[in-house]
Amino acid sequence: MTVTAPAGFDAAGIAAGIKRTGALDLAVIVNRGPSQAGAAVFTSNRAKANPILWSQQVAADGVVSAIVLNSGGANCFTGHQGFQVTHRTAEAAATALGVSAGDVLVCSTGLIGDQLDGEVLEEGVLSAVNRLASDDAAGLDAARAIMTTDTKPKTVVVTGDGWSIGGMAKGAGMLAPGLATMLVVITTDADLPADTLDRALRAATRVTFDRLDSDGCMSTNDQVTLLASGASGVAPDEASFTESLTEACRDLALQLQGDAEGASHDIVIEVRGAETEGDAVEVGRSVARNNLFKAAIFGNDPNWGRVLAAIGTASAPFDPYLVDVTMNGVRVCHSGGPDRPRDEVDLTPRTTHVLIELHAGEASATILTNDLTHDYVHENSAYSS
Repeated sequence: MTVTAPAGFDAAGIAAGIKRTGALDLAVIVNRGPSQAGAAVFTSNRAKANPILWSQQVAADGVVSAIVLNSGGANCFTGHQGFQVTHRTAEAAATALGVSAGDVLVCSTGLIGDQLDGEVLEEGVLSAVNRLASDDAAGLDAARAIMTTDTKPKTVVVTGDGWSIGGMAKGAGMLAPGLATMLVVITTDADLPADTLDRALRAATRVTFDRLDSDGCMSTNDQVTLLASGASGVAPDEASFTESLTEACRDLALQLQGDAEGASHDIVIEVRGAETEGDAVEVGRSVARNNLFKAAIFGNDPNWGRVLAAIGTASAPFDPYLVDVTMNGVRVCHSGGPDRPRDEVDLTPRTTHVLIELHAGEASATILTNDLTHDYVHENSAYSS
């Protein structure tokens, strides 16, 4: 089950005709209440798509009745016409649902610079609203409708004590902080106000989606939305809800990592012994964004020297000549020098674990990334065609 698992939510996913392939390309999710609280976090890229500019205004008051998402076009750098298409999309949903357009979020994903057809979107929204349902199939259709280069839909359900969380996500490349190249919708029937949702969402994304750094490229369209219907009548304490929300976000983040474009290795970079958590994140990111390291992992080469060279570019305080590096359980570097032989490291499994011990403090952090493959280069060179 997905976004329709919590009570109070309907969803639909249809083929509106945005994609030339005829695949599903438009989703609508509606919060039936009784509460319509919402929160969202957005890309930190200064170059923001029109749906982001619109949705930031909508989310500001913490009231969200519905969200419309399309794949097949990012509606970014499309000027005034593109913003009007976003506005028209929200108006179409609002009219069909009997709500205010100012309470309808809009998300888009796809190629930057291409105009979307406002009439196609408007007709698609009306068609989707007519197919809204609360069953599993409707939720799965919505998850499929937001896919671009994804090979499969990503969904999650986490249950609490009398309440639940459901979610869906898309993303398979340009996965970098400030979220990733992702659209995520999370629903809950917990009865919580918007300010609590906002704090919980920011806490959850900080240690999940913001730690997913597939290729260091930040999108213009990233948005993670959390909607609460209150239909369960249960108000969990903030700490418990945040823990469950983080669990859901982590599950989705791992699914995004596992479906990254062309990847043959899912790389977990764990940094320990940093002076601060921020330092650990910086060190981990320096490795996750290092193409030489990523290419070595693609070739099943435990080249730990590339790890040390990468972390040497970080400004975090540590002595590189005291660092230990362990790859898939084998410590190949100790105190900045060779340790166990490289041929003891088996990098053929899909998952690669790299442990970096800085010996500079007590803080730690984990960054998720992928290797750099021929397929990644091919897919991103041919994407627009």
